[in-house]
Amino acid sequence: MVEEKDNADKIPAERLLDTVNPFTGSITAKAINKTEPDILLMKYWMPFFAPSLGAVASKMNSNTKTIAILDNVLPHEKHFYDIPLTKYFLNQCDGFVVMSDAVKKDLLSLKPDAKFILHQHPFYDHFGPIEDRAAALAKLSIAADQKVLLFFGFIRGYKGLDILLEAFKNADNDHTLLIAGEPYEDFEKYQPAIDALKAAGKNVVDHIRYIEDHEVPTLFSASDVCVLPYKSATQSGIASIAMHFELPMIVTNVGGLPEEVDNGKTGMISTEVSAPAVWQAIDAYFKNNLKSTFQQNIAATKQQRSWKNLAESVVAFSKTI
Repeated sequence: MVEEKDNADKIPAERLLDTVNPFTGSITAKAINKTEPDILLMKYWMPFFAPSLGAVASKMNSNTKTIAILDNVLPHEKHFYDIPLTKYFLNQCDGFVVMSDAVKKDLLSLKPDAKFILHQHPFYDHFGPIEDRAAALAKLSIAADQKVLLFFGFIRGYKGLDILLEAFKNADNDHTLLIAGEPYEDFEKYQPAIDALKAAGKNVVDHIRYIEDHEVPTLFSASDVCVLPYKSATQSGIASIAMHFELPMIVTNVGGLPEEVDNGKTGMISTEVSAPAVWQAIDAYFKNNLKSTFQQNIAATKQQRSWKNLAESVVAFSKTI
């Protein structure tokens, strides 16, 4: 979701497609066809968009290659209509870009003959530069000597905040858990655990709301590690933000998350999806002072994960389909 005040590229666009109005698919396709594009590039991440995007793709001129970047093929929260709607959309496309083996597997399970390329998600670089850590900590009213663990992004059940809250019971007073993100479910189920941690003297700083773009550099620059204790996953945009800010990650071994981390070099992979295993990784990270080494290794990978690299790969792929 991008709001008007967010720090996103200002791209002139005419808003024609209404996801709940089937008639706008033809209108949108007609407007696109007038420009005679070589490629129609779409982003797909949930079946809700399948009817509208599929309608547009189905009406493209024959000389336009329709390519979908698939964040997810099947959603994390299952519904009876997921597979038929997704199959409809996939069948309207000429090719696909997948960014993890998990998404590739889901794609081929629904469309075995799919033409695709696998390209890792570029780093999100539009949030701006890394801030001075001391200044970032001061903005957040966190003491300069704290070891800061960041849990960032939309809060949904599969992202495992409950696992991290349980793991954080093991933390000493020199650790701070920074939670920042908008709930996409009832947050009340997490509040008792947060209250209990605070009552026990643990340091928890929570910003439970939509995080605006200008706030992102402060949160990531103040942190020592980003923790993704997911219970299931395909890939994560949070990982791309963390890598831009050269912030090492601790992730669980689910879906495409292990592909985002070079274990022991740019981050750590928890051995299990459990609070004890996540805490063991966190504890080892800090005891072995791995942040500086991991940051240097992350910085060396930035060029490979650029948006320019992705764009060139999509153009080259379009000429093969």
